[in-house]
Amino acid sequence: MLVILSGVSGSGKDTIKKELIKRMKDVISLPSYTSRKPREDEEEGVQYHFVSKEEFEERIRNNEFYEYDVHHENYYGTSRKLLNEKIASGKIIVKDIEVNGTENLINLLKDETKLVTIFLKVDKDELRRRLIERDKNITEDEIQLRLGRQEYEESKINLYDYVIKNDDLEKTVKIIMTIIENENKLEK
Repeated sequence: MLVILSGVSGSGKDTIKKELIKRMKDVISLPSYTSRKPREDEEEGVQYHFVSKEEFEERIRNNEFYEYDVHHENYYGTSRKLLNEKIASGKIIVKDIEVNGTENLINLLKDETKLVTIFLKVDKDELRRRLIERDKNITEDEIQLRLGRQEYEESKINLYDYVIKNDDLEKTVKIIMTIIENENKLEK
C-alpha cells in the first residue's frame, strides 16, 4: 500500500511521516529525489536523495522516474526502482509529494497498487508561522512563493481520498494512523 501525503510547503508532511514511521509497524518512507540543497537538519536518503540538477536531468533522460516536477525552482521526482523495491517488500509506504506528483502517481499506479491519498490543510497565518520557524533565514519573497502555491494545491483537493486540517499534530497523526489501519484491513 502506498500512502501519499500532500499539502503546501510547511503543512507538516515530513513531521507526520516521521511520527507514522516511529509509531507504526511495517510503515516505511520513500524519499523523493531532489535537485535542491539539503536543509541543516536533513540527511541524504532520509528526507530526500539529494542530487545535482545535471544528475537529475540525466535520470529524466534515462526514464528513471515515475513522475517528476519542478517545484520552487527545484526538481523533485519518484524513483521507479526504489518505489518498485519498496512495494515488493510488502511494507506500507508513506510518501510526501505535491499535488501534480500525486495526480501522476494515481494515473500510473491505480490499477497495480493500493493507493491512499491524504491532503493536509493549514490556514495561511499558521503556515507563515511554520515557514519562518522552520527557516529563520527565509526571505519574504520565499514565503510569498510558498503561500502563493497554497491556492493552487488546494484546488486539487478532489484528487484526495481524505482531507485533514493539520492544526494539532497529535490529533492529525492519530487520524492518519486510523486511516492506514482501516485501509490496510480493506486491502487484505
